[in-house]
Order: sequence, then structure tokens, then C-alpha cells
Amino acid sequence: MRVSTLGFQTDASNQMQSLEAEITQTQTELSTGIALQNAADNPAAMAQVTQLNAQISASKQYQTNGSGLNANLQIEEQSLSDATTTMQSARDLAVEANNASLTSSQRQDIATQLQQLLQQLVSTANSTDSNGNYVFSGETSTTQPFSQSGPQVSYNGSTSVSQVQISPNQRISSGDSGASVFMNIPAGNGTFTTSVANGNTGTATIDTGTVTDAAQWVPDTYTITFTDPTDYTVTDSEGDTVTSGTYTTPGTIAFNGISTTITGTPAAGDSFTVAPAGTASAFSTISNLITTLNNPNLTSAQISAQIGTTLEQMDAAVGNFSNVSASVGARINSITAASTTATATQTAMTGTVTNLQDVDYAAATTKLSSQELALQAAQESYASIAKMSLFNYLQ
Repeated sequence: MRVSTLGFQTDASNQMQSLEAEITQTQTELSTGIALQNAADNPAAMAQVTQLNAQISASKQYQTNGSGLNANLQIEEQSLSDATTTMQSARDLAVEANNASLTSSQRQDIATQLQQLLQQLVSTANSTDSNGNYVFSGETSTTQPFSQSGPQVSYNGSTSVSQVQISPNQRISSGDSGASVFMNIPAGNGTFTTSVANGNTGTATIDTGTVTDAAQWVPDTYTITFTDPTDYTVTDSEGDTVTSGTYTTPGTIAFNGISTTITGTPAAGDSFTVAPAGTASAFSTISNLITTLNNPNLTSAQISAQIGTTLEQMDAAVGNFSNVSASVGARINSITAASTTATATQTAMTGTVTNLQDVDYAAATTKLSSQELALQAAQESYASIAKMSLFNYLQ
């Protein structure tokens, strides 16, 4: 087979260029520390690396979501603690006001202190995060949730809250709506409320009552009317008699699975109301107490009965704050657990990516030496052969 000079030079040049390209590739790997430079190097490995990097990026975003959410939940947790402190201070004042020896002026002084606590509670309910977003506005975080007009406090936020993704399979609430925290709190004992009629002239008062058999309770508005200081009749909203009996102070009146105790001496015609509980707001609880203490026309029995109801509702409000706070704490723990899991997962995936794309320096260095020797040999061979001529064999 005859090899032309041009063909020899072309083959030799292509061989040396290929060796130089391989050396350049190896040198790039050694300088960057990355063996997998592009998909052509190893299509299957590159596809796996791309997928793993996407998963790592998503995992880090979940951690970022959780970090921001954690900061907001901690603000909410502190706000709930502040609200609890305020409500407990108001409760202490309610207990102080439940003293028949106090004068109207003294009760009004307590009402003034309660007014300050009411404003303080509204301020806490309008807490904001570091971005100026309202903590208890639900999804409408830029809207101030609570506004006050005189004794009335209204909720202007959303009743729903946003959900935040903190892991591939976990979303948690970003907060709690002001409606669920401050507004919709079960009134009375949670099943029914009791009250003293404004026109009563006796000294009898009524407690908040208890449920003795929930299955027998029929939600309705019942009236306990005394025909004289010792005899009473219980009627429903239709005026039908439910029960009747004789009263001796303190006396327990029971019907339809509930019981309530009346203490004191009722006058003929005095009445008391037992009604389904419904809900009350933390604000109206304080506001109603302020109204009661500022009313000089109420009897001690009426004031005592209303304060008793107020104390029950304050306890319910504090209990609700506590329940929400426990939920917030559980969410913070979930974020911490999800972040810990994400960090471990990222470490494992990063290790896999490293194994797939990083350079084995020992192997690459050996390969580079071999490639350089091969190039050197090719160059020397080419130079030697290129010098050969037919005249070298003529004498």
C-alpha cells in the first residue's frame, strides 16, 4: 500500500491535534476540578446531575420558605403571649370589681383601666411582621385587621390564611386569622350563657352554670321567673313550662341536662335568662365589662352576675390564645424538623453529584502524563519520518 506524503502529513496532524485536544480536556478538568464538563462527556451522568441539582435547589427554597415563616410565627407567638398577659390583667380587674362594697366611682376607675387594656389588646391584635404585614389579617396581610369605634371593635381581615410549602410533601399555615384568635370565642361556659334581667329588684344573682348531660340539652332561650322569693318557673322561648320548683338560697335549678345556681334573695317578678352560648370576641368581653362598671343603675346582683359571665368569657379567651399558641409552636417544630431533614438530604445529593462530576485528581494526573508522552512520541515520530527522502538511500 502506498502512502502519499500529503496523506501521511494529514494523518499525523490529525493524530497530534486529537492528542492535544485530549490534553486540553484533561488540563481543564484538573484546573476546574470538574470532570463532567458537558453532556457529551457522559450523557447519562449529566442528566442525573441536572436532576439532582434541581432537587437541591428546590430543597433550599423550601428551607428559605420555612425560615421566613418561622420568623413570622415567632412574632405571632409573642403577640399571643402579650394578648394573654393583657387579658389576665383585665381578669384581675374584673375580680377586683366584683365587690359589693365598691362605690360607683371606684368601679368607674376600674373601667378606665380596662379601657386602656382594651386599646392595648387591639394594638397587639394589629401586630405586624418585619415587612409591615399584619400578623392576624389572614390572606389580606396588607389590611389592618382590627378597627375600633368607641366600644366596638371590628375585624376587617380575611378568615382564611395562606399555606406555605416547607418540604416536597408538607404545607403549613402561615399564621392564624384574627377572627379565629380574637373574635369567635365561645361565650359563657361554651354551651349556654346566663344573665340577670335589668328590671330585677331583689338581691339574687346567677352563676355561669354547668352541663350535666349534654345529650339532654335543647338549645333555646329559657327564662327562670320567680313568682315570689321561693317559687320559680322555667319557661322556653314559646312560653311553655319546662319545670318549676321551690328555691332556697343558694339553690340549684336543673333542667334539660344543665344546672345553674342562684344565690341571694329574689323578689317577686325577678327573672333570669339561660340562652345558647354563641360566640363573643375578646374585645367585647372587656368592652361589656366596661359598660357594666360605668352603669350606676345596676344592682350589685346584676353587676355580680355580669362579672361572673365576663370571667368565664375571659377564661375562654385565654384558653383560646393558649390553644392557638400551641398550634403555632407545633408549626415551628415542624419547620425545624423539615429543615433538618432537608439539610441531610442536600448533603446526600451533593455527595452524589460530587461523585458523578468531580475529578479524580490522581487518575487525571496519570492520564495527563500518558497523554503528554503520547503527544511527544507522535511529534518525534512525525519529525523523524518527515526528514526521510529517497536521496537518503542513494550512494
